Amino acid sequence: MALKAGIVGTGTIALDHAVTCLSNHKVELAAACDLSAEAVNAFGDRFQVPNRYTDLDQMLSEERLDIAIVATWGPAHAPVSIAAANSGNVRAILCEKPIAGNAAECEAMVASARGNGVVLVEAFKWRHDPQHVRIKEIVDSGRIGRVVSVQATFSSPLVRFAEPDNWRYDRRRGGGSVYDTACYPIHFSRFVIGEEPHRAYAVGQFIESSDADMSAVIQLEFPGGATAQLTTSYQYGYCQATEVLGLTGWIRADLPFDPRSVREQEFVEKEDLPATIEVFHDNFDHEVYRFAPVDQFALQLDHLVECLETDTPHRISPEFSLGNMRVIDAVYESMRTRKPVDLESN
Repeated sequence: MALKAGIVGTGTIALDHAVTCLSNHKVELAAACDLSAEAVNAFGDRFQVPNRYTDLDQMLSEERLDIAIVATWGPAHAPVSIAAANSGNVRAILCEKPIAGNAAECEAMVASARGNGVVLVEAFKWRHDPQHVRIKEIVDSGRIGRVVSVQATFSSPLVRFAEPDNWRYDRRRGGGSVYDTACYPIHFSRFVIGEEPHRAYAVGQFIESSDADMSAVIQLEFPGGATAQLTTSYQYGYCQATEVLGLTGWIRADLPFDPRSVREQEFVEKEDLPATIEVFHDNFDHEVYRFAPVDQFALQLDHLVECLETDTPHRISPEFSLGNMRVIDAVYESMRTRKPVDLESN
């Protein structure tokens, strides 16, 4: 019997999730919910969703869902996820990134999920890409020695193309380059270093028409002495690149974050983008790994289905997601105060 999925929010990111559900023979897209009747009906017609709601509580009381996909703007992630966890009718929640508006909201989400035996997962789809599985294998193997530095950039010249009312310019709707984009390299640096940072320092740039940060440079310090230097931007030229420096070698990864898939369905178009990892050693040995385009959304759903079928832990724990929100909070505090911010040990 197929696992039943329901999507809350029917905006752009929900289209990707819907296509993925329709493409997975183990999942049935059974329900969709949006505050707008027009939006949810258009979405339902497009993806042949049988049950459509404009009231979240009604959907959660009438549907028994194996997977609730939270595809709303960031500020709604916590209340929607908590309601789903408390409903008693949901087994797992796949919540778009960043998982919450701040660490306090995430703590409440984790508590409600744990208390109700619900699997809570943050939708960082790139974590399921073979490229990142290989990076972690290389780091854990000790082939480049202990990681001492991560440098990462994720930028896109959005301000040259987006309309003035785009949600990314509005902090109340979850905009800002730190919240929307820096969450990727923050997660990546914590993932490969294997520790939680104890200090953050950041500077940001704003434009007159927006209260959301357009660019930021972030430095994270880790207890073992490692550091991360991260750049995120809506203003700079398009770039996504990472370097992981160890005591005896280093890794360079191209195209680490964006989707790299081609979708044959008419609903969503994606570029066909291969990716590369290069490993450099002190003895001048050089390894190159090339990765064909993959559908990160499909891999993400496959892993969650496997976890539900086998009752095994998800590779992104809710505690790890909570750690990301604590760093994001510290980054914003540092930008506001123009001073380094120490993070509490947890």
